[in-house]
Amino acid sequence: MTNSPSPLSCFDLGERMLSLDEARAALTTLVETPVETECVLLAHAHGRRLAQAIHAPINVPQHTNAAMDGVALAWASAEQTRWALSGRVFAGEHLDHPVPAGRCVTITTGAPLPAGTDTVIMREQLDEHDDHVIVHAPERVKRGQNVRQAGEDIRQGATALPEGIRLDAAHLGLIASLGFAEVRVYRRPRVALFSTGNEVTAPGEPLPVAGIFDTNRFTLTGLLKEHGADVVDLGILPDDAGAIREALAHAAQTSDLVLTSGGVSVGQADFTRDALHALGQLAFWRVAIRPGRPLACGQLGKRRTPLVGLPGNPVAVMVTFLQFVVPLLQRLEHQPVSPPRRLTAIADEPLYSRLNRCDFIRGVYHSDDSGKLYVRSTGAQGSGILTSMVAANCLIEVPDERESVEPGEAVTLQPLLG
Repeated sequence: MTNSPSPLSCFDLGERMLSLDEARAALTTLVETPVETECVLLAHAHGRRLAQAIHAPINVPQHTNAAMDGVALAWASAEQTRWALSGRVFAGEHLDHPVPAGRCVTITTGAPLPAGTDTVIMREQLDEHDDHVIVHAPERVKRGQNVRQAGEDIRQGATALPEGIRLDAAHLGLIASLGFAEVRVYRRPRVALFSTGNEVTAPGEPLPVAGIFDTNRFTLTGLLKEHGADVVDLGILPDDAGAIREALAHAAQTSDLVLTSGGVSVGQADFTRDALHALGQLAFWRVAIRPGRPLACGQLGKRRTPLVGLPGNPVAVMVTFLQFVVPLLQRLEHQPVSPPRRLTAIADEPLYSRLNRCDFIRGVYHSDDSGKLYVRSTGAQGSGILTSMVAANCLIEVPDERESVEPGEAVTLQPLLG
């Protein structure tokens, strides 16, 4: 039996054009030190990734209990219509003596069934009196009805949640039902992010004649938070070699990943690229995708902090983040790298691509009355047209072996968050 070969590292790939899968696999080799774990209060655990599986210390529900208000019967006969009352039990209480066969107790939703009882009849099916009840339509009563069994939701000792899951609202409720006040999670990866250039202007500031507003830092901040990271915002760095080098050196010491956008592709001799070379090892790639072909990667400083240099165009930044940075975040949080979630849909319109290149077309998918998915593009697909991402709810993935997609043909899409 032979082991499958390890993926090539960022620095072994030379100058050839890389496929999407090659680039994704190689980038994950940048992560040498995943994040550590920490305990947090359950109230602060939303969006965190669970660092150890949670096992149920109790049954949920803890006791066999009533699923609705009514009476709990100590079953004797299916034909019995008059049932003598032997007491009552409310939620949060319990009856400490068994109920004799042929008798019943008044009970409320969630209250533990007293010993001897095994069936609940709802109040709407009863005539209630001081010492007994009359059951209407006894032929409709089934033994064991309207009862939640102990451990019906989770059995004591069972795995309630696996390690690695990202905690959402339902998960928090489940953990709370087991009595845990805190959980062990992976620390959020700290990702340093910056923009560079004397022409880059912060939103809210006057825009110079030759200036552009800082866009990518805000889209990347949103994407990082959506995927569970903490952002170390370095702001806008000037075109000054010393300032850039100082900021990057600090980021390499205090963050788990450094992201840049623009200014580091092959042939661009600028301060950012020079500073990156001075602080670590850097590689430049051409990846066979659109948008987002120029890409840089490397490691910075003594800690060998991973660096990814994304393209400069706003849409290319978002597309390459989803394809390449998300797997890095998975590795940082000790998770196996998984491909993006994919669905299959029918094209509503012609979709154009180019052979030997994977195209990501911003799209809108919808379903018909039978639930079948259909998809269309958002229109103009330039890598600087940010409105195409605003309008999209998916990326249509046209692989490198397809030149086009005709209406009615199946195509793969990646749903977007939101």
